[in-house]
Amino acid sequence: MNKYKETFGVDISKDVFDVPGSTVGNDQYKNDESGFRKFLKALLDNSLVVMEATGYYYYRLAQFFYKNGITVSVVNPLSVKRFIQMKWAKVKTDKSDAKAICEYAVKNEVPLYTALTDVQNECLQLFRVLDSYLKKRTATKNKRHGEEVLGLPSKFVYRSLRRNRKHLDKEIKGIEKKLLSLVKQDQQHQLTVLTSIPGIGIRTALFLIVCTDGFKKFETASQLCSYVGIIPTIRESGSSVRGRSRISKVGNRKLRNLLFLCSFNASKHNKACKGVYERIVNKGKSKKLTLIAVANKLLKQSFAIAKSGRPYDETYVSVLRVK
Repeated sequence: MNKYKETFGVDISKDVFDVPGSTVGNDQYKNDESGFRKFLKALLDNSLVVMEATGYYYYRLAQFFYKNGITVSVVNPLSVKRFIQMKWAKVKTDKSDAKAICEYAVKNEVPLYTALTDVQNECLQLFRVLDSYLKKRTATKNKRHGEEVLGLPSKFVYRSLRRNRKHLDKEIKGIEKKLLSLVKQDQQHQLTVLTSIPGIGIRTALFLIVCTDGFKKFETASQLCSYVGIIPTIRESGSSVRGRSRISKVGNRKLRNLLFLCSFNASKHNKACKGVYERIVNKGKSKKLTLIAVANKLLKQSFAIAKSGRPYDETYVSVLRVK
């Protein structure tokens, strides 16, 4: 049970948000400033408003209530989904989802939302656009390769793809430059100590800082590893099921991919990561599983370094021993 007078679950869509409850009067409000204020007037003191982190629609409402002194929680939609599945719910509507979010918050300890600063907000926007452009650049590169394989590529198509690639390169470079300048304003020291870790490049350090809000979102390295999804999953049951261990697919895919790429360099030049690599390889494990373990170690090092504020020192073992 939570400590609030009343808890409200909110299910948000593009145009409206649903809030079932006896004291708020309406069940549905417009997803705009007028709807926010109307709902705000109906709230009791010491109320908790809970919503899922789905898409972009939750952000304005969460920011609005936080700035108006209302306690807000933004929860992982996967957790709520699992909660609904456990109840064997047969009805799936916006109102039923809002009720499920409320029940989940009442029965579980939910994280409290903290509003982003203007710099943090811009960094996240830049991060999302950068991720989109990187995907487009990869798609363009693959398309060029595919046309070349045909043997007689159209000159017009080839030149168009080349221009598009150059344009994306220019945009990506500009966004990374802007992102770097913004992070330096708030997190210059953290950026410096993170890039002191062998294997962590400037882009990975930037993404880590932006996605974790300077590592403030997590209390332990294990929580961070779960968020990124850089942990192995074991598939064993009784005597008949012996599945291959593999990486968790739940988490921040972009950071997971970056850290996996970093693991190649870290396994050669980072003393602790090199030790992990050699130990697991000697056990006869696959190279992929070994690199996942290295990426996990690298992420734990990043957490320890960021929290301690000290640059990487391979002789200072205790700072790298994090649960």
